[in-house]
Amino acid sequence: MLTLQNCLLLSALVFATGVFGVIARRNALIVLMSVELMLNAVNIAFVAFARFYPGTSQSVAGHLEPAKAPAGHIFVLLTMAVAAAEAAVGLAIVLAWFRNRKTTDTEEMRNLRW
Repeated sequence: MLTLQNCLLLSALVFATGVFGVIARRNALIVLMSVELMLNAVNIAFVAFARFYPGTSQSVAGHLEPAKAPAGHIFVLLTMAVAAAEAAVGLAIVLAWFRNRKTTDTEEMRNLRW
């Protein structure tokens, strides 16, 4: 059954997987994919809250009605735009590093001495 708790548990598991990938891996491409996993976990949480707490708006007669504005979905679109920009810039940096050093190991990226 689809509940808010189940959606948030899925979001937490995906986020924890992303955090583990960022901490444990040494390949820069895997780290970028793990950051994408964390952003997608946040998107799952946004959509879950938008689904289960749509908000209320005041009608003309004074009655509360469900809000028609999809605020959670708009945040997801903004997060996806940020994720796309992050992936493009991160991949460009990794490709430039790989062309010069022939490796994507993050341990060698720490010193950044040419």
